[in-house]
Amino acid sequence: MAFWLMKSEPSVYSLEDLKKTGTTPWEGVRNYQARNIMRDDMSVGDLVLFYHSNAKPTGAVGVGRVSAEAYPDHFAWKKGSKYFDARSTPEKPVWMMVDVDYVCHFSEIVSLADMKEDPALDGMMVIRRGSRLSVQPVEKKHFQHVCRMGGLPGIPKA
Repeated sequence: MAFWLMKSEPSVYSLEDLKKTGTTPWEGVRNYQARNIMRDDMSVGDLVLFYHSNAKPTGAVGVGRVSAEAYPDHFAWKKGSKYFDARSTPEKPVWMMVDVDYVCHFSEIVSLADMKEDPALDGMMVIRRGSRLSVQPVEKKHFQHVCRMGGLPGIPKA
């Protein structure tokens, strides 16, 4: 099992939205490095820190689980979609997405500021200056520590 952090603006799609729907396609990723992570590295069963970006405060709010391996992001083919990309076709898809299931909320947000202050999270990608990648790997020890900071005893059973 691998561990990841996935960012979403809560005004667009929040962890509460995921709880209501149970699962969602993680569409709209338009960064090649993030696409490659989803396409090449993510597997069903991997756990995800669900991170609210562009919020006050920003931070990890809970846990999701990858429930479908990467497949073409069909929103890229739909004219009028905010994720439309004329270069992507069903025959030659450019963009990929995975499905993510809801696992749990943290009892409290683990803010970016709190993560930056915690020496146990040194080296975690999300706290690095200039790190804006919306899908990123997380070391198991960091994932476990963030879960504890959020009020969980450790990594949840998905």
